[in-house]
Amino acid sequence: MSVLLLNFTYEPLGVVDVARAVRLLFARKVELVHAGSGEIRSVTAAFPLPSVVRLLYYVARRRKKVALTKKNVLLRDDYVCAYCVAPGGRDMTVDHVVPRSRGGRSVWENLVACCSACNARKRDRTPDEARMPLRRKPREPRYIPWVVVRRNTAPDEWGAYLALYHVDIEERVGR
Repeated sequence: MSVLLLNFTYEPLGVVDVARAVRLLFARKVELVHAGSGEIRSVTAAFPLPSVVRLLYYVARRRKKVALTKKNVLLRDDYVCAYCVAPGGRDMTVDHVVPRSRGGRSVWENLVACCSACNARKRDRTPDEARMPLRRKPREPRYIPWVVVRRNTAPDEWGAYLALYHVDIEERVGR
């Protein structure tokens, strides 16, 4: 079982296991925000299992730049082709808007998710030459997800905290 760890400001920091959350509780470093189902029993007492805990002090985090990788380009574009707007899956590729053969660089503003059919049709031409307009302008993402939650595994009480911080869902392709 996992426990959502919040910063002092109720910002999600990560997911820890129950044993770590209980140790933090007994060390008085966190407070219980939501109890999960079940309890921890000892000879003399019973305590509710934590589901969400909050640090009693603030942890400063620096903003990190998002790494330029194929997976991150596909996640940024939500696995949707930039030209035909068809949702893709594992056959999605990354296309250079201005082809590398024409001096196009591998930067966020020049890379888009593209289905195999559109990539083959566009070839080494610009979108204007291929008469394939971009549906939206590519940009560098402004955040990197700190908390990654597998689909359908987060308890309901986590939603109130995760919805505020653009938390990304792992395995988005397998919808």
